[in-house]
Amino acid sequence: MRPHAPGVHVADSSQEAVPMRRTPARRTPRRATRTPFRPLSRSALCLTAAATLLAALAGTPGPAAARDLPASYVVSRAPGVLPEGIAITPDGTMYVSSDGTGALYRGRVDHADLKPFPARGLEGRSSTLGVHTDRRGRVLSVGGATLTVHDRQGRLLATRTAPDGPLGAPDLNDLAVTRDAVYVTDWANPVVLRAEFRGGVLGPLEPWLDIRSAFPQFPARYWLLNGIVANASGTTLLVASNGTEAVWRIGTADRNVSRLDLGEESFGPDGMVLRGRTLYAVLNYGAPHGVYIARLDEELRTGTVTHRLTDGPFDVPTTLARHGCRLYVVNSQLDHPPGLPPYTVSALADPTCGTV
Repeated sequence: MRPHAPGVHVADSSQEAVPMRRTPARRTPRRATRTPFRPLSRSALCLTAAATLLAALAGTPGPAAARDLPASYVVSRAPGVLPEGIAITPDGTMYVSSDGTGALYRGRVDHADLKPFPARGLEGRSSTLGVHTDRRGRVLSVGGATLTVHDRQGRLLATRTAPDGPLGAPDLNDLAVTRDAVYVTDWANPVVLRAEFRGGVLGPLEPWLDIRSAFPQFPARYWLLNGIVANASGTTLLVASNGTEAVWRIGTADRNVSRLDLGEESFGPDGMVLRGRTLYAVLNYGAPHGVYIARLDEELRTGTVTHRLTDGPFDVPTTLARHGCRLYVVNSQLDHPPGLPPYTVSALADPTCGTV
């Protein structure tokens, strides 16, 4: 994930594109290794009064009651970390990535401080963006040209390297994991990549869809693909494009691409979370910074923004994770690198808790 770059605004697919002022960075890819790997699986504006909130949070899974959990988490106090991505396992283990150093950090939702996660094999990756986990606790992350998979102890299980795209070297941004594959967005190229699970082995990371076909008149270098999520069955992907300021729906069977209709002139998120038919999205450009929540139809083609959480302690938020009835939002400080330590994650109550 990366904050929205100033530039293109797209109200509809017929609007003329305006050149942006920022070009994505490019990095040199590394050679991939091939490691046996088992298939992965994944099955406010309105803040309520305190009594109502506590009632909604009662019975929430987790190591502690929500009212006892920290409101803010310190990823690191070292200069230049610039946190970016986040993932939280069902048991409350939190992973946060660093755009500034490429490192990963680990902590728990019941403790306010994270520590470096000893992920091996990241020495050549100066920036790590998207990070996710699977039900076995394995940690998948992307940055530069590589997708890596680590176990709970930080041992490197697999590395896959993306080839150059139509515009040059890749700059991998975010990932979504389904039963059959891992899907990855490329900030520097208008391409979604895919690594398939083949007989227990994670296959090569290959170009899967050139998304320009959905909006061919839009300049290729300004798509700036960002967050990506998949539904539980893995049949549908939602991909955020900073450049088009839109979310694009992709069917994984036919690769058909259409724009998610949220009834907004512009809705270009950074990171996203999809839970059933509820889409949680972080916006950091073209709208007040914060978390925007939309309720989608059954086919994930249309929806309505129901909540705008913009009054939190945000500092260029990039993405979020959901655990229990709380949302955990990364404060990147990427608007003024290297930022000012400490680098933090803010926790908010999920106003939809108990309703979906």
